[in-house]
Amino acid sequence: MSDARKMLDRRSFLGTAAFAGASLAAPAVLAQALPDTGLEQREESANTNMRRNISSFRELDWKPYFSNTKNGIILVDTISRALHFWSEDESVYKLYPTSVPVSEELTRRGRTEIIRKVKNPTWSPTPSMKQRNPEWPDFVEAGPDNPLGTRALYLSWQYYRIHGTHDTRKIGRKSSNGCIGLFNQHVEELFELAQVGTQVVLI
Repeated sequence: MSDARKMLDRRSFLGTAAFAGASLAAPAVLAQALPDTGLEQREESANTNMRRNISSFRELDWKPYFSNTKNGIILVDTISRALHFWSEDESVYKLYPTSVPVSEELTRRGRTEIIRKVKNPTWSPTPSMKQRNPEWPDFVEAGPDNPLGTRALYLSWQYYRIHGTHDTRKIGRKSSNGCIGLFNQHVEELFELAQVGTQVVLI
């Protein structure tokens, strides 16, 4: 991909990100209750947090991490808190800000793939989540209180997903229990681009 094309995609993304930051939805009740500790940016506004996260993005090439682009590829950079997507023919490249796990203990890195795609997912806490937070409900229907947002891409690792969030404050932060979170409008776009079998690497 040419440098000009990359710059065009970057500018297109920044415009989308600015729009996302300017049109924040009211945080969901349950999403507010989920862990959001250890955040160095706790006192900053969502827009300020977004600008800081964008400024930390680094250029990445897919070749050091994948042998091919079959079925499309997703590279999640937990350092700059960004998700990169390339289509199989490399005609589509997308860059999205993400949330990442709150601690190294909850962070998983390595190679996986998308095994299931779900619109308007339901949610249940994992056994370890329930152990740490016994007051949490056993099941949450799809909707504004669901911490998975409007779309979920299930990975081959049990309990790990790339998903949306109704709590837009979480994006760009260490705020998840292990999953990778995106703004709902971004995960909805990624949902249409990615497929079952899309390769995923977390670094």
